[in-house]
Amino acid sequence: MSPATKELLKKVRMMVPPMLEKFHKGMLGRVAVIGGSENYTGAPYFSAMASARLGADLSHVICTPPAANVIKTYSPNLMVHPIMRESPSSTPVSSISKPVIAMLAHLHSLVIGPGLGRDDLMQATVAEVITAAREKKIPLVLDADALWLIQQKPDLVRGYKECVLTPNVVEFGRLAQAVGVDTEGDTGRKGCQALANALGGVMVCRKGAVDWISDGTDEWTVTGEGEGGRKRSGGQGDTLTGSIGTLLAWRNMYLENQWDREGDMGREETLMLAAWGGSAITRECSRLAFMKRGRSLQASDLTEEVPVAFETLIGEKEESKL
Repeated sequence: MSPATKELLKKVRMMVPPMLEKFHKGMLGRVAVIGGSENYTGAPYFSAMASARLGADLSHVICTPPAANVIKTYSPNLMVHPIMRESPSSTPVSSISKPVIAMLAHLHSLVIGPGLGRDDLMQATVAEVITAAREKKIPLVLDADALWLIQQKPDLVRGYKECVLTPNVVEFGRLAQAVGVDTEGDTGRKGCQALANALGGVMVCRKGAVDWISDGTDEWTVTGEGEGGRKRSGGQGDTLTGSIGTLLAWRNMYLENQWDREGDMGREETLMLAAWGGSAITRECSRLAFMKRGRSLQASDLTEEVPVAFETLIGEKEESKL
């Protein structure tokens, strides 16, 4: 492990709240995942369970009724809300988004995209939720088909510096093209910074053999280069989004001085650390799961490794175990 990686892990650890007697249910993280449709039920589950396994107190999934019936059978630990609707539902978009927007006041962070799909009604509903979340300054993590929405409507997130985008290489290329950025084939440091700048300083976490994380500035551009596994089964990115969601919730506690914290890190640095920390944990989960499963590795294997990866990379402070 490089000195730079050790230093970043040390800073991520500063954001992890101790488990104090004074904290009540929900204070250690209230995270919701919007996604889950008729054809996709695994992705929102993997994201929400990663959030919970990392340590969020409350983990929600907001999805369609058919998806809710399935996801509820996966785990009783998640709160599943069958609010979303797909075409050809005649329910107005505003009527669907209203109860979701009402939940925002009770959340620390919001993940959008796992299992969302590209249905017009789902996409329109999410657009309204993103707009409301911006107004309420709720940190966002956008992945998968939420990135498809941003390709069509980049102004939804442009300039919102409480937002993390997690594109893979293909999604990265589409986003760059959509906002008129010529990366000249560079999806690393230069390309990542260019895309982040074109979107007004959002945090971009470009997934790949090496993860590049940047808000467009040199100061907050870093790489996630943990070993990882060599099996590229679908769903591993959902562990990333859920992990970032929980780290963003803890970031909120850190910035609000809810315990006797270390350091005095600001919003930009802690946003980068949440994205980088999620990358580090996911790559360690992949490495651990691959060691056990080899080419049979599936996304569910990463879920079981989340607490192990946390202990391996970050660990608890002594006082948090009292």
